[in-house]
Amino acid sequence: MIVTFLGHACVKLEQDGHSLIIDPFLSGNSLAAAAASEVEAEHILLTHGHGDHVGDTVAIAKRTGAQVVGTPELATFLGWQGVENTVGMNIGGTYDLGYAKVKMIQAFHSSGYTLDDEQRIVYLGMPTGLIITWGGLTILHAGDTGLFGDMKMIGERHDIDLAFLPIGDHFTMGPDDALTAAEWYKAKQVVPVHYDTFPPIRQNPAAYVSALEQKGIKGTVLKPGQRLEL
Repeated sequence: MIVTFLGHACVKLEQDGHSLIIDPFLSGNSLAAAAASEVEAEHILLTHGHGDHVGDTVAIAKRTGAQVVGTPELATFLGWQGVENTVGMNIGGTYDLGYAKVKMIQAFHSSGYTLDDEQRIVYLGMPTGLIITWGGLTILHAGDTGLFGDMKMIGERHDIDLAFLPIGDHFTMGPDDALTAAEWYKAKQVVPVHYDTFPPIRQNPAAYVSALEQKGIKGTVLKPGQRLEL
């Protein structure tokens, strides 16, 4: 499997001619490694409804025909924006993409889309994390979250090969809590995400990876555009 970090919390997974992308916030992201017009994917998976995660979903889905998977509220909202192929699912559920399966897990955060022109926020369901099983691999994308005790249960019930964990602090876990999360998830390898995009979430990912390694956990810093082969 080829894993590509595109910046912020956006990750692309590719294997055997299939591809999916998670939280495609590219336009308006100065650190993004691709333009929305360049991205191809069969599925777009969304963890929650904030603009820095929904991002370019509508544009990519309309251009490519990608199926969008998110909470029911988020799927309905995107349908109203002209996305024709959406699937609403919820925490605890699993959806078969045909080449992989995605399970929604809990995250502790908020979820709403801001309509600036209307000075209105649209509630878009609970925030989530994602567990993707594909070709014998299990990949966890924690979404935006703080530390919570059920990470231990998730780690006990799933053999996680790779975890994407936010380290930015302010809006999500910071490095210290993300270090504990990595231990609780029992991830074999961790890639930090959701940092440096905005001033309040600037972090030192190399220091975080060093702390992981002191705990016996493999950590990898991916700069936007860099790939990892599993």
